[in-house]
Amino acid sequence: MSGRRSQTDVREAVGRGLLQKGVHYNTLSKYLEKKELTPYLKQLIVESSLPLKCIESDFAVDASGFSTGLYQKWSDAKWGNVKTLFGEKVPNEVNKKDWVKVHICTGVKTNIVTAVEVTDAHGGDSPQFAPLVETTSQGFPIQSVMGDKAYSAEKNLKLVLVKGGMPYIDFRSNATADNRRSGQVWKRMYHWYQYNQERFMDCYHRRSNVETTFSMIKRKFGEKLRSKTETAQVNEVLCKVLCHNLCCVIQSIYELGIEPTFWTEQLHG
Repeated sequence: MSGRRSQTDVREAVGRGLLQKGVHYNTLSKYLEKKELTPYLKQLIVESSLPLKCIESDFAVDASGFSTGLYQKWSDAKWGNVKTLFGEKVPNEVNKKDWVKVHICTGVKTNIVTAVEVTDAHGGDSPQFAPLVETTSQGFPIQSVMGDKAYSAEKNLKLVLVKGGMPYIDFRSNATADNRRSGQVWKRMYHWYQYNQERFMDCYHRRSNVETTFSMIKRKFGEKLRSKTETAQVNEVLCKVLCHNLCCVIQSIYELGIEPTFWTEQLHG
């Protein structure tokens, strides 16, 4: 909803004692424009996932787009190769402002987001794999990481193995173990994949949970960003992910019986 319409919720939160005082909608918009807010939101996403570190050890990585509403929908640009202009279908001319691309690492049991990176519409998937896994490994034990063919690279396979996990990353159709530039890790993982495809696919199938995570975020908090500037769009989509994490934690309180406590060291230090 718009900032003005959200004031009803703000007043209700004040009445319930969840906020000390109301925040004007212009203030909210101004803070979304601040680049300094971005790292704080990313850290809040990480902190909000930590109560589930005793539950999650298998993770899936993927990316999806959130439409900005300025040019076209993410789904049209990705699948249709055309866009609608004044009721007519015209060839798709992709613009970086068409959508914001969100890369996440999510637990496959509770759909909690453990790490997030935001790029423009043309941001590559594979380069974001390392920071997502690195951030996740700082708070969670890693038993396995699933990813589609976009993450099929030896450096990504190595990283998961170094972190103590098993990489279930699908290989491209033209992948071989005979390429002289392929390292030993790539060759061993490729041969394991060839001779254990049934077992591999059983584990790889859990990758679909990251699609579920994106679906949960978009259905509950919207797939379209209302902000007009790049910084505000990044911060807005991070707020969506943060709200999703809080919903997952609340659900886990009732279903799994966890008792989340945040920043205990700072509170008792």
